[in-house]
Amino acid sequence: MKIALVDDEQTCLDEISCICEKFAKEHMLDIEIAAFTNGEHFLEALEENDYSIVFMDIYMEKVGGISAALTLREKSSNCILIFLTSSREHMPDAFSCHAFDYITKPFLEQRVNNVLSDALKVLPNPEKYIEIYSSREKIRILFNNLCFVTTNAHYLEFGLVGKTMLRSRMTMSEFLQCIGEEPRFITVNKGIVVNADYVFDFQDNCCIMEDGTKFPIRVRDCLKIEQAVREYHFEKIRKKQQCRR
Repeated sequence: MKIALVDDEQTCLDEISCICEKFAKEHMLDIEIAAFTNGEHFLEALEENDYSIVFMDIYMEKVGGISAALTLREKSSNCILIFLTSSREHMPDAFSCHAFDYITKPFLEQRVNNVLSDALKVLPNPEKYIEIYSSREKIRILFNNLCFVTTNAHYLEFGLVGKTMLRSRMTMSEFLQCIGEEPRFITVNKGIVVNADYVFDFQDNCCIMEDGTKFPIRVRDCLKIEQAVREYHFEKIRKKQQCRR
């Protein structure tokens, strides 16, 4: 997820960049931040980049925030546009650019966090990740690339896309705590968690993954697990349809 910060005050850029990075880490989001000290440089970058979220200062020399926002809207109608301002004087003009929200300066961290949380609710599935230590190396695993996780003694084994396997010394409860309430990951048996995006079928009390890997399911939970996978995919389709409207 790309985030653009446009403000001619370097201190503001540094502050909001720090808040965004902290928010991303807490919510396990894979983000890329681009900072611009003027509207001209932002518009140049816009020729080759698409941004999910743009924080735009209204008061800037030469190309002001409203002007830059109008150009942004000519290219992207879906981008989340958030204005930064020290005065509400130009807010009617700002909302004519279909701004998502605005933040007054000096801004509070909690205010920025609240706006980011609201933005996540309307953005289509921003990329999340988990960080693990494998072979003494810190590795970031994108949720989209994680097919399943299994327990092996005091370790967890992470099955990735392309049949790559990673091993990390951690418990399943620690893993589940790290991912939080993430509906795509479903526990099918003790010490076995699968990513519903990579479940191919259910047969003979087994969960069959797209790569052919089979995991036994607790017999008493078969119907509940199959229903959880179906509900996840139904909700995923529903969200995609809402984004297209």
